[in-house]
Amino acid sequence: MKITILTLFPEMFSALGASILGRARKENKLEVEIADIRDYTEDKHLKCDDYPFGGGAGMVMMVQPIGSAIEAVDPGHGARRIYLSPKGKTLTQERVVALSGEEHLVLLCGHYEGVDQRAIDLFIDEEISVGDYVLTGGELPAMVLTDAVARYVDGVLSPGSLVDESFSDGLLEYPHYTRPVEYRGLTVPEVLRSGNHAEIDRWRREKALEITQRNRPDLLKGPDGNNV
Repeated sequence: MKITILTLFPEMFSALGASILGRARKENKLEVEIADIRDYTEDKHLKCDDYPFGGGAGMVMMVQPIGSAIEAVDPGHGARRIYLSPKGKTLTQERVVALSGEEHLVLLCGHYEGVDQRAIDLFIDEEISVGDYVLTGGELPAMVLTDAVARYVDGVLSPGSLVDESFSDGLLEYPHYTRPVEYRGLTVPEVLRSGNHAEIDRWRREKALEITQRNRPDLLKGPDGNNV
């Protein structure tokens, strides 16, 4: 899979060279390209933003640099083009899995007050939000989306890592424990040390339901609004 990220601040993406994503890139299991939108502006001062028509606070990213950048990295529109925006549909695990099936994603990072609407109308396939809050730009959401999608690319994680995690079966994940058995008065539950796998599976299921009910009861409701 290839992910191309269009941004005014390419220096922010050094984090994608570390940890699991960094290893995946080195092993050529994942290609991440960072493109500086300023490289595509026709303004001699490398300007990529301007005042909004109609007035208002802040600046708006101009359509020309964005359009030229997108057409340069995806000339045939073979990629799925995504604008990271608080106005978009909320990113879900289901959408993450679907996007992981794409061969090429182009992610546009907005900044300031946003981007000229014509850039969205002409060049973007969908808008995605990472939550009901506003950030200073789309760079962090682009990293979130890249990290989430990359986990489903073949070879990035070991096969068992995607089993029994939060949202994999509609529930939040059960608690995990490792050594030591006792720490500051808290002990690893005895069932996890019993070797009885049927009991362990039952305990994990109960804890997953308990945590989901406490933190995300909305996940337990069916289409009719009643608990499932």
